[in-house]
Amino acid sequence: MKIKKILLPILLAACTLTACSNSNTANDDASKSVALITDGNINDQSFNQSAWEGLKDYGQEYKLNKGSDGYQYFEVNSPSDLQSGINKAIYQKYQTILGIGDEAQSAIISAAKKNPKKNFAIIDDTIKGHKNIASIRFRKDEGAYLAGVAAASETKTGKVGFIGGANSAVINSFKRGFTRGVNDQAKKLHKKVTIYSQNVGNFTDTARAKNIASYMYGKKADIIFHAAGDAGNGLFQAAKFINQARPAKDRVWVIGVDTDQSNLGKYYAKGGQEANFVLTSVVTGVNTATKNIASRSYQGKFPGGKTIVYGLKNNVVSITPGQIDPNAWKNVQIARNQILSGKIKF
Repeated sequence: MKIKKILLPILLAACTLTACSNSNTANDDASKSVALITDGNINDQSFNQSAWEGLKDYGQEYKLNKGSDGYQYFEVNSPSDLQSGINKAIYQKYQTILGIGDEAQSAIISAAKKNPKKNFAIIDDTIKGHKNIASIRFRKDEGAYLAGVAAASETKTGKVGFIGGANSAVINSFKRGFTRGVNDQAKKLHKKVTIYSQNVGNFTDTARAKNIASYMYGKKADIIFHAAGDAGNGLFQAAKFINQARPAKDRVWVIGVDTDQSNLGKYYAKGGQEANFVLTSVVTGVNTATKNIASRSYQGKFPGGKTIVYGLKNNVVSITPGQIDPNAWKNVQIARNQILSGKIKF
């Protein structure tokens, strides 16, 4: 009996220091956990990858592990699988779940209604009327406008192109901004610039994007801007094929999207010269947004029911100098300042 009386407090103390402590910590960590549901390949060198980089930065800052007590991604390759991806994250007890794009709307709304104590966020779209859903939007038209200014300033043939992914409000925003930027700058320069425009229909069909790009280049477009996600790799393939057979001075150009895609433009021109055909990239700081929303959730300040908008004003949307000519870059900076001052409105 004495032995039992002596052992009992020791065992209770051991439980407090080990198993009981670990259990509480796990629960606390789970309440800080964040899951990203992609809308395609996580390594797309574009939107999904940038979103994931933000969560990795979040995990590093708060010393969280990759996994159900920290942060993780669930790769979804088709809209029909979005609900399944969200359900997996819920089953694994993630507290905050981020979905990408307008195609995730219905799946997020459905999950949010069934799980009112969890946090949900839609990235690149807006959902209103739900206290546990935050919306994150980007002023894509602002960055695309600057790309249009650069394209109009740089084109030698007077023909440029735009390739979109799926037909959506976000892609239309890219197209609208780019078209207006081209037209406004062409007018300032007293140039006539023709714009070819076509959507792939989705964000995965690389072969179709390559065919569209080849057609546009064949019609003498010398600069093509894409907002097509993974499918946009087809544009890079088409540009590389054409440029390898030409001197570097006669190259056709690509304008990248979402991240700095200059690494995708490396090639060897005719004669063996090392070159790059990415003129610039319209950068959307998705990583900044995902890290911010995860951090706010961690701090107990999840902005449920609110819409957070990022743009040029807070440097989340931007355009890289890339290989833009200095005079053309001045045109870009003038346009940027006019947007920030309100002289150019969308």
